Amino acid sequence: MKSSKIIRSILLAAGLLMSFQTFAATPEKSFNAPYNLKVTVKQIGPVTQSTDLQIITFLKHSASDKYIEAMDDFNAKQGDFIKNIRSRGEFVGEQGETLLYTPPANSITPTQVLLIGLGDEKELSLDKLQLAGKIALREATRLGAKHVSFAPMLRDQGNSQIDVAEGDAAIVEQLILAYDTEKRLQSQGLAKPFSIDEWVIEAGPKFYDAVNTKVDAAILKAKTAIDARSASKYVNHATH
Repeated sequence: MKSSKIIRSILLAAGLLMSFQTFAATPEKSFNAPYNLKVTVKQIGPVTQSTDLQIITFLKHSASDKYIEAMDDFNAKQGDFIKNIRSRGEFVGEQGETLLYTPPANSITPTQVLLIGLGDEKELSLDKLQLAGKIALREATRLGAKHVSFAPMLRDQGNSQIDVAEGDAAIVEQLILAYDTEKRLQSQGLAKPFSIDEWVIEAGPKFYDAVNTKVDAAILKAKTAIDARSASKYVNHATH
């Protein structure tokens, strides 16, 4: 009788542990991109994501800037750094504008943060997100970031013009194409060797499944475009 109770207790404890592990696990799904780049869609926010480089896009600053949910938390955890630097006009968020900084001590998990401007909210488009994807990849390569995380966070700025999954897909497609260019430069001795191990797209629970579907399709589209690119070298044979 005593042994049966002990066994039941052990099984119950094991079951509770498994349930806790299942509950505690962060949903994520990984995809294989060219050059062994792992692209992962992860249900997490930029405050708690452990990464070498956290990238966030920003609409152009205005008096009506909104800080909702994840953006509000991101700003608050850093002692209103985002609000302050934007309200002072030192990072406005013009299209293509960037700002790299180290988060305040004991604030958020990322090692470094890169802000990328998208320009005027009224002119927001997939093309601007695609440009942000190119900028993000080239800056990550320049900085030597092996693990990169990207969160457009447009909904958290009060914007719903672009479908979240489509926006993430546009970013992924262009960053892969930019990575292909970087790898070709490296192979031709025009850039130093470097590889990114993982690129994480951060997605909220409401958008997670749709982002996975669109990102998968974006990677395939990028692969097709890479296959269609010219195989010739960038530099013509020099003559003397």
